[in-house]
Amino acid sequence: MSDLSKIDNRLLNDIQKRIDSNSLRTLKTGNSLIDFCSNDYLGFAQDEELKEQIISEIKKLRRIGSTGSRLLTGNHSLTEKLEKNIALFHDAESALFFNSGYEANSGLISTITKRNNTILYDELSHASLREGIRLSNAESFSFKHNDLSDLENKLQKISEEKFIIIESAYSMDGDICPLKEIVELAEKYSANIILDEAHATGVIGKNGEGLAHKLNLHKRIFARVHTFGKAIGNNGAVILGSEILKNYLINFCRPFIYTTAPNLMQVIAVDLAYKKLENSEQHISRLHVLCDYFKNTISKYKHVRLLPSDSAIFSIIIPGNEEVKLAATYCQNAGYDVRPILSPTVASGSERLRVCMHTFNSENEIKRLCKLIESITEFIERDKANVL
Repeated sequence: MSDLSKIDNRLLNDIQKRIDSNSLRTLKTGNSLIDFCSNDYLGFAQDEELKEQIISEIKKLRRIGSTGSRLLTGNHSLTEKLEKNIALFHDAESALFFNSGYEANSGLISTITKRNNTILYDELSHASLREGIRLSNAESFSFKHNDLSDLENKLQKISEEKFIIIESAYSMDGDICPLKEIVELAEKYSANIILDEAHATGVIGKNGEGLAHKLNLHKRIFARVHTFGKAIGNNGAVILGSEILKNYLINFCRPFIYTTAPNLMQVIAVDLAYKKLENSEQHISRLHVLCDYFKNTISKYKHVRLLPSDSAIFSIIIPGNEEVKLAATYCQNAGYDVRPILSPTVASGSERLRVCMHTFNSENEIKRLCKLIESITEFIERDKANVL
């Protein structure tokens, strides 16, 4: 019991530090507020027609459970068919299904990179990418966010095999990477690119094929990761690359080998979502129209500090955990589901409200939210000035 008590005390001390810094994370269930928070950019997660199609197909199954890993009893013709269809959609040689984007990113990086390799990663890379880097035996260095000069300066100093790890759209700031220029640098210095397309899937490109495909750069990238937890409205991910890469991961990627296969309900749901995506050009276009409307509307307010964004993610900087939590509470009390992003998730002083656009949001909802955010930020600024 004494050992348990010591452990409990250590855990409680760490939790208390989070409480003291206003950065404690807690779980909340769903609500009936107007959604400006979720990653359901195209509304697929709540699409009634899609839901009925999924239910209809599930009823035809003899079994629904995975029953084991894919190297044992968990592989299924539906899963292999889905991988082929997704590879075709994104114009890739092969696709390998993972249970989550986190598993795909961390598994890919930790498996592919070796002790004598060097990883260069954008300083705003997602935690799943950083986890893969941490688990790898490679040497790693960050480069300044979207800074081509800093990236090239580091590439020049590396002679061994190297990898550049970037995202199409960054989840905290919402900005887009300069992919064309990074591809050119990678080819100049013989580096391999791993591109996380999580927030570009279903959002960027004519039918949501992603940034690499839109710019016709996809054949020049070593590996792309497309996830299903955002615009696809489900969960899971695929790694796109060569057949050699796929076979290598099947043989050496521990998060793929030693985990239960995705269940067939998930496989069917993702497959049908991709079929819907094939005919969603107008749907995606509407999302972009709403994003532009939000940017144009909120830019009229002088107290709002909006970070540049070319995705469906927008960040309004409100420094301080206490202040940004207060701002989010005001939004929620007014009926809008907007969440605060606290430090240490983002750097201290860059805490923000994170606003996500969806095809089901209306212009009137957006206009009212922008006006509300302006009044909140003005109040916080005035309150701080009075304290000083």
